[in-house]
Amino acid sequence: MKNVLRTLSLAAVTALGVITIASARAGAPLATANTLASDEKPVAQTELKKTSAADVQKKTAAPASSKTPDNPDRTVLPIPEPKRPVYKELDARKVKPPPRFEVNAPAGAPNVVIILIDDLGFGATSAFGGPIRTPTLDGLAQNGLRYNNFHTTALCSPTRAALKSGRNHHTVNMGFITEMATSIPGATGQIPNATAPLAEMLRLNGYSTAAFGKWHETAAWETSVSGPFDRWPTRQGFDKFYGFIGGETNQWAPFLFDGVAQVELPEDPNYHFMTDMTDKAVAWIKYQKALTPDKPFFVYFAPGAVHAPHHVPKEWIARWKGKFDQGWDKLREETLARQIKLGVVPAGTKLAQKPQAIKDWDKLSADEKRLFAHQAEVFGAFLDYTDHEIGRMLKAVEATGQLDNTLVFYIAGDNGTSGEGGENGMFNEYTYFNGVREDVPDMLKVLDKWGSPETYPHMAAGWAVAFDAPFGWMKQVASDFGGTRNGMVVSWPRGIKAKNEIRTQFSHVIDVAPTVLEAAGLPEPKVVDGTPQIPMEGVSMVYTFDNAKANDRHVTQYFEMAGNRAMYHDGWFARTIHRAPWEREVRNPLQSDVWELYDTRSDFSLTHDLAVKNPKKLSEMQALFMKEAEKYHVLPLDDRLFERALASAVGRPDLMAGRTSLTLAEGMTGMMENVFLGVKNMSKTITAEIEVPAGGAHGTILAQGGRFGGWALYVKDGRPAYDYNWLGMKRSSIAATQPLAPGKAVIKFDFAYDGGGLGKGGTGTIFVNGQKVAEERIERTQPLMFSADETADVGIDLGTPVVESMGSERKSQFTGSIPKLTIEVYDANIKADARVQDAQKEVNRETR
Repeated sequence: MKNVLRTLSLAAVTALGVITIASARAGAPLATANTLASDEKPVAQTELKKTSAADVQKKTAAPASSKTPDNPDRTVLPIPEPKRPVYKELDARKVKPPPRFEVNAPAGAPNVVIILIDDLGFGATSAFGGPIRTPTLDGLAQNGLRYNNFHTTALCSPTRAALKSGRNHHTVNMGFITEMATSIPGATGQIPNATAPLAEMLRLNGYSTAAFGKWHETAAWETSVSGPFDRWPTRQGFDKFYGFIGGETNQWAPFLFDGVAQVELPEDPNYHFMTDMTDKAVAWIKYQKALTPDKPFFVYFAPGAVHAPHHVPKEWIARWKGKFDQGWDKLREETLARQIKLGVVPAGTKLAQKPQAIKDWDKLSADEKRLFAHQAEVFGAFLDYTDHEIGRMLKAVEATGQLDNTLVFYIAGDNGTSGEGGENGMFNEYTYFNGVREDVPDMLKVLDKWGSPETYPHMAAGWAVAFDAPFGWMKQVASDFGGTRNGMVVSWPRGIKAKNEIRTQFSHVIDVAPTVLEAAGLPEPKVVDGTPQIPMEGVSMVYTFDNAKANDRHVTQYFEMAGNRAMYHDGWFARTIHRAPWEREVRNPLQSDVWELYDTRSDFSLTHDLAVKNPKKLSEMQALFMKEAEKYHVLPLDDRLFERALASAVGRPDLMAGRTSLTLAEGMTGMMENVFLGVKNMSKTITAEIEVPAGGAHGTILAQGGRFGGWALYVKDGRPAYDYNWLGMKRSSIAATQPLAPGKAVIKFDFAYDGGGLGKGGTGTIFVNGQKVAEERIERTQPLMFSADETADVGIDLGTPVVESMGSERKSQFTGSIPKLTIEVYDANIKADARVQDAQKEVNRETR
């Protein structure tokens, strides 16, 4: 019966006729990522024929880029539909329909999976000699290739935008994270239409596409319900998105989107986002293959792990007890020995000197060692757990029977391990963003809770150096391989003959997109959605797949992040350390930075500075950096820190710019800090018109932030109240003594800020229908930030609760109605530059 149905189906298709855009000839020449017009000769064509590309072609049947109906021009996307015929016949039964137009991927094109871990250094995973077991990564390496000379940009948003576009991060306007974008081209945070992402190229060539996890590529002022949604995942080439838009999230209570719709979290005490996103990816992969088994997919799988907060189930943490008691100095030595034995680091490599700010482990107190060792245990468990979930996702691919023709990139870090935990680490990462120092004795009190929903933790910077071994620096430092060199494994059983081998060719995150295009037999598009494209700046790595000794093709690459900058060319590396992640001030003015010079061909870990011995080469490299910086929109350099956090100081768009009031109503939820009225360091008034039901009111009226910092106006058991939660460390409550009467009421909360600086206190007063019902002092307020993922919400408190006794999500929902709510701020005309100067002085004083 199946054969009969199949025969009938084929007959029907033959009768109707179908135009399918796919590879027509198995012998067609492989289209590379830099496919040229038919009358142009590709560069180094002879050399290309010597690589594995021909072998890959035999299995993928790549298309030519001719403009014939059978082989359409894929350099212009979308591929235009055929001209519609015009009929004069009245009766449809007498007309032969034209062939149906359909775009298919090239025959044999592989599925593509890109896995990107967050904030993970070169020396962390067992696949690259690190102390943390990563069996999924190890298994892929056994059947694929380890790349030990692969680089990122040193920071989240820039790496992600470069990865997906095949262009340098300044070319796609991502000079820093989206929240600190400026008005200067190269750093605006707005990905241009002229740099179409890989997902869009694949989608328009017949792929199904899906992204899961962290995004962090949408301009901060475009993250509200008003959009525009052009730079959201579903407008950047992905049919499906499930994850979070910002730079980090609470793994226990994330703020998520499915497409552009907010996700309501389940009432599950064991919920964790890492498992949730894996479940969604597994379901999508199985569903897609069940319906369209012959249609390849592209999955971008980007966990929030192992970025802070380090949240992981307790049973996983228990597995790592005692594994880091030797401390970070000894761990670096152990890691280097393993790396040399594995061959991922050359014999004779030495450990780079760690920063002076990082204390020697043997000079720490017993309390410091106990705290710091447990911080590393939680971090190790987080990675272990994450790698396990990645394995679960890949098993779903295997279950479809198509793992053999799935090209997997497992990139172990979008930058080096984070040193943003500072000297001691922190139980609440937002203390760092508000210039508040956490002391060891206080953190030891919550040691048993570390990694649980009650903490928002980060680890001491000494571990960042250890997990970046053998290098000396970490995340944010674009001028050191500890910030930019990340282990990567590539696996493609059908397309790569070599197994369990190491590739040493210099490569960069911008090389991934061209590699995917070449492997899929697709040319780089010249026009996408009507916009001429800036050519990709990366180089396909396919030439390395089956040729370990192939000469490097990516020979020149600049690095720059907030003044930390370097230049790589033909093995030479010139760099300057402009500022460490924990330093509030730059070390030197940009014009006076001290440069170093290294020969990476004999100095893997950058330990032998040759600047004095070879000043001529150093000058050449510095001149080359300036040339590349001009070419790729790196100039002018911007090393500002706190100024960039204030939109008005750097010319970044701000939805609330110039506004002193905002009128809201129930149902308006999920307003991230960048799209809500700024209420910090000034007076505010909240006026809520509510309706109290007959049984009395209960629930949140307006809240911003959550468990680790924020405020809320609410009604508890009929009584209006206001709470200020200072970084989860100190809570101030103001509450009326009498319940509200049923019916309409106007609740007003007035906060009179003391002034005289940032983060000061003030007096809070609650009024009901014009009558004062409560008044109390609030001694301290947060000066700079509430949260990167908690939101402002009317009628509910999403995420974690500002007020623990009120709960969050459905538990906090207001039982009455809120037809109108207005929030107003005063002293909003303070000049931005004066506020920034105050902020810098305040933070410097707090962190000394």
